[in-house]
Amino acid sequence: MKLLLLIVILFFGLLLAYYSILTIAGIHFRQNRQMPTSLTSYPSVALLIPAHNEGVVIHDTLEAMLKLSYPGKLDIYLLDDQSTDDTADIGRVFSSFFKNCHYIQVPDGKPKGKSRVLNYGLSVTKSDYFIIYDADNQPNHDSLKLLVETAEQTPNAAGAIGYVRTINQEKNLLTRMISIEFQVFQLLMQCGRWVLFKTGSLPGTNMLLRRSVIEEVGGYDPYALAEDAELTIRITARNYLLPIVPEAETWEQEPENLKAFIKQRTRWLIGNLYLLEKLFHDPTFWRGKALYHTGQHLLTYFFFVIMLLFSNTWFVLSLIGMNMPVLTQPLIMIWFLSYMVFSFQVIGSMIFNKNTSAINLFVGMIMYFTYSQLFLILLFRAIYSYAISRIRGKTIAWDKTKRFKEEQIQ
Repeated sequence: MKLLLLIVILFFGLLLAYYSILTIAGIHFRQNRQMPTSLTSYPSVALLIPAHNEGVVIHDTLEAMLKLSYPGKLDIYLLDDQSTDDTADIGRVFSSFFKNCHYIQVPDGKPKGKSRVLNYGLSVTKSDYFIIYDADNQPNHDSLKLLVETAEQTPNAAGAIGYVRTINQEKNLLTRMISIEFQVFQLLMQCGRWVLFKTGSLPGTNMLLRRSVIEEVGGYDPYALAEDAELTIRITARNYLLPIVPEAETWEQEPENLKAFIKQRTRWLIGNLYLLEKLFHDPTFWRGKALYHTGQHLLTYFFFVIMLLFSNTWFVLSLIGMNMPVLTQPLIMIWFLSYMVFSFQVIGSMIFNKNTSAINLFVGMIMYFTYSQLFLILLFRAIYSYAISRIRGKTIAWDKTKRFKEEQIQ
């Protein structure tokens, strides 16, 4: 048992070192980043918005898209997936007033979900690039321009990746934690991976892609609930790059209550379990730099869970009086270092996003002991749902995140 504990401590220490290096690399990237220069001519872009019953937010979203400052040809497509609310009415009004705004009724079909809708959108549009925005997004006016300039000036780029910010971050404790999570893991860690490994992960929204590359890899997998992660690996396996553009920001809503959060994150995790299954029978996922993304998924959804289970089990057995091997000093040191690394990541991300405040610092400090522990519950919930669906031979349905009315970003 003592040997096992030493192995766990060593592995955990290596993880801490890895994430510390990523954090430092991400900070270095943000401090020393060279902005892209203007192009002599800009390629055409199709902006795709997959939508299902988005009436409460789609008006603000379309207004934000029309404010994008892009020097080239830009067409906006609202891809309506059989909405039963007023999404269609709003979309048709916009398309009648603005010649570059198009309402597209997506035919009914299976499997349901974002991937099938995007594949249809690709089939009915023509452009050099396309960019995906979720139906609640409000990008900054220069986001698309920055993404295109970066993609065009990065050799062998399949597109470019922007940053997703939380529009309702001050609503409550949960939304503040989600916002901080995105700042650390979706931006700072992304920047670090780009610096060290020249890899980027598609975030599902605010992502620009070259049409020829997507056609080469075969489009979206219609059964993938985590379509962004799955497509990332197939693009990377072809040795294409996905550069990170932190200044290309979009703002989106995040769940404001635990029920909505659990439903959303369970869907994300189920999608990643599907991806893990593909890892073991698709050689593409072990090719070139795709191996890094494969390792990242195994680290996140396999090794991390084992580590978390081990530490929690150790803690519970100690509480009930079991005679456990004593390695007090190394354990205290590892836990202290892990908390310090997490705090360093949180504070660093806040500084670069210019949202450092007493309340945000407090929330960031307690996330390690509260928000992070939800991951274990979510993963077990996702594993159960995924296993049941596989046993019964059913396709897991897409579960849309609930929307609400929100103020526009000016």
